[in-house]
Amino acid sequence: MARYRTVLFDADNTLLDFIRSEREALTDTLLKMGVTPDENMIATYSRINDANWKRLERGEITKTELRVNRFAEFCDCYGWSFDAAAMAEAYTNALGTKRFLMAGALEVCRTLSKDCRLYIITNGIASVQHGRFDSSPLAPLFAGAFISDEMGCEKPSKAFFDIVAANIPDFDPATTLVVGDSLTSDIAGGIGAGLDTCWFNTKKSAVPEQMPITYVVEKLEEILPLVLGA
Repeated sequence: MARYRTVLFDADNTLLDFIRSEREALTDTLLKMGVTPDENMIATYSRINDANWKRLERGEITKTELRVNRFAEFCDCYGWSFDAAAMAEAYTNALGTKRFLMAGALEVCRTLSKDCRLYIITNGIASVQHGRFDSSPLAPLFAGAFISDEMGCEKPSKAFFDIVAANIPDFDPATTLVVGDSLTSDIAGGIGAGLDTCWFNTKKSAVPEQMPITYVVEKLEEILPLVLGA
C-alpha cells in the first residue's frame, strides 16, 4: 500500500514547464507588437512577473491587477507606449496554448496514478491553466484540479487548502503529500495546512532551516519511493 493516498501537485515548474511556456508566449506577444525580444528582455519580464506573483501570494494585489501590472512595469522598463492591457490579453491567450511538460512528469504521474489520487493545486490564471492542462496527456491521470481563480483564494492561504480538503472525498491529512517548486506558495501552504510536503528543488538551493519540509528532491522520479514506499 502506498505511503500517501493523495498527492497534491503544483502545476507550473513542477509538472508543466512554465519557463519554456513563458518564453514562447512572451516572444509571440512581443513579435505581434513589432519587437524582436532578446534574452535580456525575457529575463526582465520574468523577474517582474515573479515579483508580482509574490505580491499576489502576500495579498498585496489581485489577480486582475497582476495580469496588467506586470506588462505596465515591463513597458516602463523599455519606454514603450504599448497598451499594457492588450499585451496582457495577447500573452494570456498565447500562454494557454503552451503545453510543455517537465522532464519525467508524464511517467511519474502514470506510475503514481495506479495507487494514488492525483490533484493539481495552482495559483495560475484559470483560462491559461485549463488551456495547458486539460488537453495534455496528464489530464486523464488526475482526479481534479484546484485553481485559485475559481476558488477565490490563493496558495499559501489556509483557506485554499481548506477548500481542497473539503472537496476531496475521504480526505486524510496523514496520507496526503503536497509537491511543488515554490517555498512561499506550495511548501509554506502545505506546512500551514498540516500536510507533509515535498520541495521540488531543481535549482539545488539551500534548504531553509526554519521550514519543516518533509522531503526535498531534485528530480521528479525521486518522488516515487517517497510516495509509494520502498
